[in-house]
Amino acid sequence: MVRTRQNIVRKPIASQITNRNFLAPSGFKFTISKAPKVTFFGNMVNVPGLTLGVAQQPSYLKSIPRPGEIIEFDDLTLRFLVDENLENYLEIQNWIRGLGFPESLGEIYDFQEQDNVGNLNNKELNLDSDGTLTILNNINNPVFHVNFEGLFPYSLTTLNFDATQTDIEYFTAEVNFKYTIYNITTA
Repeated sequence: MVRTRQNIVRKPIASQITNRNFLAPSGFKFTISKAPKVTFFGNMVNVPGLTLGVAQQPSYLKSIPRPGEIIEFDDLTLRFLVDENLENYLEIQNWIRGLGFPESLGEIYDFQEQDNVGNLNNKELNLDSDGTLTILNNINNPVFHVNFEGLFPYSLTTLNFDATQTDIEYFTAEVNFKYTIYNITTA
């Protein structure tokens, strides 16, 4: 039997990527239930890394690394443009102040009584929030959701005013969050 080009059937290789488009770093939308004013002005957010602990198994010649049990999640960082009325900046600052009550114990009670929108993990204490990072494809359709649970801010950058600047550079602020866990799901 002579093999010709017509009767050779090529099977697709299962390990090949079917979508050859690249993920764009500008294709995202981040929402926080407890801080909706930050959502619109967000211009950078990360999918936090994670590290699996390593156990060392002793042996006669050397220690042998083995997979551990505890996963450490890196912090979530969000950078956002600060609006002229400081509404989004104060939204995060008041959240942190409400968690830490720097002036009086009454601040945490005032913070907990605020009318906040969204689904809160801890409704009794009103301390944390859920957040969702929606990752968009090259035509701005959602492809993945990164869902954060138990999200709360612990660090907010300063705003440095400088009258010597010749060009206007609008303020950006960064906020760092801790959270319980995150999961990536398809949209």
